[in-house]
Amino acid sequence: MTDPCLPECGVARFLTLLNGPWATLIVRELLHGPHRFTQLRDALPGISPHTLTSRLRQFERHGIVTRTTFAEIPPRVEYALTPLGEGLRDVLEAMGTWAMAVPDPAAEMTA
Repeated sequence: MTDPCLPECGVARFLTLLNGPWATLIVRELLHGPHRFTQLRDALPGISPHTLTSRLRQFERHGIVTRTTFAEIPPRVEYALTPLGEGLRDVLEAMGTWAMAVPDPAAEMTA
């Protein structure tokens, strides 16, 4: 059964799941391995705790991220990509390669 909240079109579904720049950047950080909440927040200057929490919960709900709580004092929580989330590696690498091929108009003006 399909999720009624997700569009049928693959591109629209991708954009819904990775809504906004923070979502993609969170995935980028998690591609390096599991992170604690504060590590993610520190790696993404400008992200609010509310936005980070919201995106991580959405990713967890859709099976992109796992949240593991360790029985320690104080409790430690780590977020990691699932195999589904790891599948975004090629997508993000392709996006980065494409973006770096786009000429920078400011650099061309100084040349």
